[in-house]
Amino acid sequence: MVELTDSLKCLFTGTVEQRGDGHVVQIPATEIEHGTVEAGESYRVALIKREGGDDGASVATDGAADRPVAGNGAGGSPASTTRSTDSAAASGPPVSEGDVREVTIETLGDKGDGIAKIERGYVVIVPDSEPGDEPTVEITSVRENVSFADIVEE
Repeated sequence: MVELTDSLKCLFTGTVEQRGDGHVVQIPATEIEHGTVEAGESYRVALIKREGGDDGASVATDGAADRPVAGNGAGGSPASTTRSTDSAAASGPPVSEGDVREVTIETLGDKGDGIAKIERGYVVIVPDSEPGDEPTVEITSVRENVSFADIVEE
């Protein structure tokens, strides 16, 4: 199991592509749109080979300055990869809309919402919560790298 730092900004799956003499992993446009990362800023990038032996790579950026991100990031999502059903289930979001979970709020986001991390560092955003709260939540919206939930029980 990989230990994730608290400074983790985002986690997504991408494919390493050759471009000229270099190689590129595209950052999904949603990461730029949500303000998770900003074009022109510097981030530390970790590549984690996927289990199952396909060519995809999980890419984590944690906000520590190392190398500048090239381009404006608005070029869309990373190239798709072919996956088996088992691999897709293991790499997709660990929750579905309507799931009820107990979470621990670890920190507050930029807009004051509570942030909890569950399996594989997947982020659940919970409005009206504070660090240390341990609410039962219902997942209301699921995206590849983040979900949103409402408190159903404190």
